[in-house]
Formats: sequence, structure tokens, C-alpha cells
Amino acid sequence: MRLNEFLGTEFPIIQGGMANIATGEFAAACANAGALGMIATGGWDGERLRQEIRRARELTNKPFGVNLMLMSPHADDIARVILEENVRVVTTGAGNPGKYIPAWKEAGIKVMPVVAAAVLAKRLERYGVDAFIAEGTESGGHVGEMTTMALVPQVIDAVNVPVIAAGGIADGRQLAAAYALGAIGVQVGTCLLASEECPIHDGYKQAILKAKDSDTVVTGRSIGGPVRVLKNKMARTYLELEKRNAT
Repeated sequence: MRLNEFLGTEFPIIQGGMANIATGEFAAACANAGALGMIATGGWDGERLRQEIRRARELTNKPFGVNLMLMSPHADDIARVILEENVRVVTTGAGNPGKYIPAWKEAGIKVMPVVAAAVLAKRLERYGVDAFIAEGTESGGHVGEMTTMALVPQVIDAVNVPVIAAGGIADGRQLAAAYALGAIGVQVGTCLLASEECPIHDGYKQAILKAKDSDTVVTGRSIGGPVRVLKNKMARTYLELEKRNAT
């Protein structure tokens, strides 16, 4: 089984949930292009999410879902809106979604947690999740320590549900590699930042396109909020403060 068969999409690709970027309009654009579009809740509250879901439905009749960042103070509110708005697919990250899964499953929602370790996948499988997104440290979001190539086969061996590969995946060669590891498809994020439909500044898009292999760095590991960013003055200052154990 491939991811497109599992989700009812044209291609075996999930658009990654990128906070403040993956709006309803962007998710709809990705869905219309054949991927599973995802609305990323980030720091929104439930009513903002409701608006974005309804906007996406105005723009597409293709499958799309919602990504819930569990460290959000509005997580309970967002989980409720997901049910009320009859969202069909949910991905979760930055925490344990266990308390929401029974209600989501009862409503027929496909639940796919993002995991950075096989042990977390094994713990969450008992809730009846439909699949896992195994995301390696190459990703642009809240990243773990293990590389995608090492992580994906370990998660696949640990669980009995499908696994989607994520983290540093941007072209067909990496999709082929994900298949070789046993994944049913991939989630991509950063490469979509450069798309015309992406609602970010053109300067940001150009910086992404110009970036080379060593032009990113992970900030925030010391405070439990690791994020991959482009190396710039802000990132270097941040890392220097981390070395000094700043709060």
C-alpha cells in the first residue's frame, strides 16, 4: 500500500505542518496539487483554526488535514474544533496526543503522530493510531537527534501500522529512498516554502533557494524547543546565548 491509496490523494506526499505558514489557503493549494494539504495550528486558538478549515473547504474538494502542535496552550480547544469541523486527518507533534485519540478515532479521523524515536511510536500505537510520521533530525521543525535514514527503519520494525518518512526530504530520489526503507510515502515541508503559493516574504524564499548544505543550524536544544533555522545573525546570537545558559 502506498500513502496516496491510504489517504485518497494523487501523490504519496503529505505537506508538512509549518506553523504560521500552512494556512487554509496554502493547505488547499497543496491539496489541489495532489498532496495531502495540512493546516498547521501553531499558536492559533480554536476559532482561528475553524476559520482556516472553512477557508480551505472553499478552495478545494481534495483531502486535507490539521496538524496540532501539542505544546500549544490552546491544544484542548483545537482538538475540540477538529471534531466539530469533521476534519478527516490529524497529525500531531511536540508531545503526546494520547488523551485526544479516543475521541478522534470514534469520529473516524485518521490519526498520524509525528515521532522522533521508535520508543514513542511503540507507546502511542496502543491508542489505535493509523500511521506514524517518522521525522529525522534533518527536518525544519521541532527536531530530534536521530537521522531520517536511521530512524525510519527502526520505527517500521517497532510498530504494526504504516510509517511515513520525513526530515530532509525534497525530491524524488529521497522518496525512492523512503520506499527502500519500508515507508509508504513521505512528508515534505521546507522545499514547499519556495512555492509561489507559500505566504512568506520573497526574501525568505530566495534565502531558501540559495542555501547550501551547511547553511542551517539547530537552535533551542538547551531549552527543549529545538528548531532548524537558516544561519544568520539572529541564529548565531541565539546559539551564543544558549552556550551561556541564558534563560
